[in-house]
Amino acid sequence: MNLNELRPASGSTRPKRRVGRGIGSGMGKTATRGTKGQKARRQIHPNFEGGQTPIQRRLPVKKGFRNINHKEYAIVNLDDLEALFQDGDEVTPEKLVQTGIIGKPKDGVKVLAFGELRKRLIVKAHKFSKAAKAAIENAKGEAQVL
Repeated sequence: MNLNELRPASGSTRPKRRVGRGIGSGMGKTATRGTKGQKARRQIHPNFEGGQTPIQRRLPVKKGFRNINHKEYAIVNLDDLEALFQDGDEVTPEKLVQTGIIGKPKDGVKVLAFGELRKRLIVKAHKFSKAAKAAIENAKGEAQVL
């Protein structure tokens, strides 16, 4: 067998239907379109719904897009750290989950500067806001990025 000998299986292809080529073909005059009506007179888009509002206009438009590289952080505030940890404690994402401040670490833990921190803590997180880092260091603590 050679490439030039390849053929479709017998009976799998049929000759193209030639319409509108005279009465003798059996497909003359109306060219298999039937009589009268919009479809007989001109080509209609397959999605045309007869004047009804088309589905692409009935459905709501989804705004924007979601970045596939987007990271969602579990948020921790300074007042939570103040309330649940003792002076000199080391705060890690595992301890935050144990104490119930966060449910899941998601893509990481971010510490925000809501509230005040007076205790000296060693905080280990994936991200810190500038104000939170400054507040932890002002309280003689450490802010370590994981």
